[in-house]
Amino acid sequence: MSRRHIGWVAGPAAAVLVAAGAITYAVADDDGGSGPKTPSADSADAGFARDMAVHHQQAVEMSYIVRDRTKNEEVRRLAYDIAQTQANQRGMLLGWLDLWGLPKVSADPPMTWMGMGDMASGKDGALMPGMATNTELNKLRSLSGKQAEILYLQLMTAHHKGGVHMAGGCVAKCTVGVEKRLAQGMVEAQKSEIELMAGMLKARGAQPPS
Repeated sequence: MSRRHIGWVAGPAAAVLVAAGAITYAVADDDGGSGPKTPSADSADAGFARDMAVHHQQAVEMSYIVRDRTKNEEVRRLAYDIAQTQANQRGMLLGWLDLWGLPKVSADPPMTWMGMGDMASGKDGALMPGMATNTELNKLRSLSGKQAEILYLQLMTAHHKGGVHMAGGCVAKCTVGVEKRLAQGMVEAQKSEIELMAGMLKARGAQPPS
């Protein structure tokens, strides 16, 4: 098993972060230089940026957990890709909030920007659609090998489905073009990974969550 695949090296990630930074600051020139549009704190743009940053952070956490719980190269490579992609996107979302001069936290419940502020109770740490509970994360930490792989793939499938739902909400409701494009990219990429994970679960004699 080569370090090239599972070393979680910083070099390529650093290059992606540079590119992500360029995209982050491009938001200031969105809409063809006609002047930046600064969203309000209660806008869909700000709400999505805040909530998806939290949602992504859990995906990164789960991916690092499974990295240490299995030696399977296929799962480790997927976990690496998810961790790097979502960490970079999280940086972009938080960077936009900084550019807009908006707080990274809100007194409103998660998903308020989608009209779903009363949906998630936040019970056991599951603040938004698809998020794993603290109990599920602790179970993932307790497993190893094939069992850890299956639980990770099931939890990440549910997580991605929630992420697709949220990103679709931004595509429909956000007003900043570059953020809408990022959200659309999330929808497409995470749907593709859901299909990939379904195949990986089938190969392990398991099923995706319903």
